[in-house]
Amino acid sequence: MVTDMGRDAGQDAVELNYRPLAGDFTDALRERERLRRRRWRRYWAVGLVGFAVVLNGALAVAGSAKPDWFLLIVLPLGLALVVFTPWLQARAFLRLAARQGAYRATVADAGVTVANEHSTTTVVWAAQPRYRETKDVFVTYSDDKNASCFTVLPKRGLQDPADVDRLRAVLDRHLARG
Repeated sequence: MVTDMGRDAGQDAVELNYRPLAGDFTDALRERERLRRRRWRRYWAVGLVGFAVVLNGALAVAGSAKPDWFLLIVLPLGLALVVFTPWLQARAFLRLAARQGAYRATVADAGVTVANEHSTTTVVWAAQPRYRETKDVFVTYSDDKNASCFTVLPKRGLQDPADVDRLRAVLDRHLARG
């Protein structure tokens, strides 16, 4: 159900007007990775692949083993893909979001309403009950183990620097931090 929260929200409503940037999504995805329960698997995988590549290269240089070209070529490419995944995902999200034009988000006691040139979406607090803050954005997340749903609220979209504190107060009132 979509409602006009700006009309009924009262003076605690905070409005943001912005066009999405890749950095908004990069911040959101990095923070989401910090929320995930199994994020250590990625770090271990990167470390083990890196170790295998270095070991294979060192043995090949020392002459004690014939180099395994699969490890020396394909695994570094896979390693780079894993390391750059948040950036690549952010670019994909930006391509989707940029087609929608300018965004207007209203954050009020009822939840978050995000409108653009083609649609309006309302997210109630129960759907995304936690949030994280970075230097540039606030991000609300769903409470499933992978934080699969999120809403990005860029600070640059606020009209007044004092609105950052107002927005933080609304989020603190309704959501758990982190």
